[in-house]
Amino acid sequence: MTSQPITRRSRQEARRQAIADAVMSEGAIRLEDLASRFNVSLMTIHRDVDDLHARDILRKDRGLASALATSVVESSVTYRAGRQSAEKTMLARAAMSHVEPGEALFLDDSTTVRHLVPLLGQATPLTVITYSMPLLSELRDVAGVSLVALGGIYHRWCDAFMGPITAAQIRHIKADLFIMSSSGIVDDACYHQHQEMVEVKRAMFDNAARRILLVDHTKFAKRALYELMHVQEFDLVIVDAGTSEEHIARLRGYGTNVLVAGDSKA
Repeated sequence: MTSQPITRRSRQEARRQAIADAVMSEGAIRLEDLASRFNVSLMTIHRDVDDLHARDILRKDRGLASALATSVVESSVTYRAGRQSAEKTMLARAAMSHVEPGEALFLDDSTTVRHLVPLLGQATPLTVITYSMPLLSELRDVAGVSLVALGGIYHRWCDAFMGPITAAQIRHIKADLFIMSSSGIVDDACYHQHQEMVEVKRAMFDNAARRILLVDHTKFAKRALYELMHVQEFDLVIVDAGTSEEHIARLRGYGTNVLVAGDSKA
């Protein structure tokens, strides 16, 4: 059997994937360093990173290729999916004890909530309502899970639909439970970099009977531009064991029900 020739296009795609993997692993790399690392010209690296930027995989700014979030731009879903995986799994397991068979769930697009996917089969039958493409794809073959797909304007950076069309659909649906995460916790309120995402999450929040927030300890050090809601508006806030006692005590001081995932004393 004759092997397929390695074309210029295939080499280019392989290099761009390797660049994306390197930047996502390290967070940010200067373009000059990428050119040296991959033994290509700086002009070639500019073209590669421009392509990855256009596909919402990386960002390019002032000679830097970055996968990190800022207060106005969220990192790509590909980058976020690999962060704090163990903590997100613990948060998801803790959330599952509050999911009952027969319920309808609003689930957001966060990579934290995505860790619920392998666990939802434990509480079927369930109806899951979401605008997240990864959730729709991964749950479509789970026995006992009925899916309601929300449409709207598709955004590659989050691999999800959002905006006024999505929010309008949500307002015609009532769910038993909404489980979500947040880009950052600022002054004990949930914030996100995109106003359209705030609109969609707020619509789910308003149309759910119960609301659970999942946040790992890193969220308390992150900032974003648009406020969603204060943590005390949630029925339950689940944090990981790496969250400082100062944060936990302050949240509980508002009368917020705070659960530390994996802590038998919480």
